[in-house]
Amino acid sequence: MITLTLPTADGKTERYTPGSPADFARKAEGGLPRVAFAAAHVVPNPLADCDPWLDEPIDWDATIAYRRHLWDLGLGVAEAMDTAQRGMGLGWETAQELIRRSVAAAADYDGDAMIACGAGTDHLSPDPSLTIDDVIRAYEEQFEMVEGAGGRIILMASRALAKCARSPDDYAKVYDRLLSQAREPVIIHWLGEMFDPALAGYWGSGDHMAAMDVAVDVINRNAAKVDGVKVSLLDDTKEIAMRRRLAKGVRMYSGDDFNYPDLIAGDEEGYSDALLGIFDAIAPAASAALAAMARQDMTLYHQILAPTVPLSRHIFKAPTRFYKTGVVFMAYLNGHQDHFSMVGGQQSARSAVHLAEIFRLADKAGLLSDPDLASRRASTVMAQYGVA
Repeated sequence: MITLTLPTADGKTERYTPGSPADFARKAEGGLPRVAFAAAHVVPNPLADCDPWLDEPIDWDATIAYRRHLWDLGLGVAEAMDTAQRGMGLGWETAQELIRRSVAAAADYDGDAMIACGAGTDHLSPDPSLTIDDVIRAYEEQFEMVEGAGGRIILMASRALAKCARSPDDYAKVYDRLLSQAREPVIIHWLGEMFDPALAGYWGSGDHMAAMDVAVDVINRNAAKVDGVKVSLLDDTKEIAMRRRLAKGVRMYSGDDFNYPDLIAGDEEGYSDALLGIFDAIAPAASAALAAMARQDMTLYHQILAPTVPLSRHIFKAPTRFYKTGVVFMAYLNGHQDHFSMVGGQQSARSAVHLAEIFRLADKAGLLSDPDLASRRASTVMAQYGVA
């Protein structure tokens, strides 16, 4: 194994030698016992002649190849979500192309590749002068595009709605109207303010439990049009409380990147399925753990996922909205892209010390598929920070 130099939290450096990777399967065999989506990242084209903070050149081959990697592992793809930098570098125009290409690629799997696509209002600039009807029309435009491409809808939270809504009734009006028009049951995404500060007070209250009352009421009275709800509040007690209040047949998709093993395993009253950004970064482990669950080997399930939790909590640490940098760093270390660059220059959003700890924690979780390749690539990144 190659030994490399990594920075430490005390401002010094250390020599580090990774261990051997876990022997995770490259392809899933048989079905998985939970519906499990990985919110997938995008790969930019770093050689494009552009302004990288402003433009969105995408390496479509590498981007779609990563989705095939996720599908091969039995995971679904949650497309054009915040993990794909929606609202943080990836605009609606590029998102449309991403959705079309991904839905077309999923068709190669003859119905065995799950995909659901984000529909929001990100082409509408948030402004208090907007009306609720403006927000509805913006959502309808994106609904039409996703459904026209043959995709299922993930109904994303709206910065514009958060800006102009005056009461919980405004949220109810928007969601009731949209759900009544959806062709197929949708996944509702409640993204907390730790992921996007512009969504503070969503559902009409800064108190998550009061907001939950509004969301549950909307979901349950429209249950026939709701496949499930993804909750991203990084609080397992709130997810469990909401899960127990959902109408029969409405799934809870865990968005808790801190506590997912136990939430997916469930309790005596139910369990969560998964729609997780961390599943992009730990896809082989997620697939292997769910395969163990399918064999009713819950000991192995927890053994596989337990060491991924410190990695996930580190990647998603505050400011949580910068977690995408860690997700892409993992893809680079594991050879899924040839460079560590991101749309909008977001590779700079985390420090060398933060990235070095990702390397260590990924190694401890057995998630560096080729430790020598990962070491060479981490060394290349560290050299940019002056770590020889």
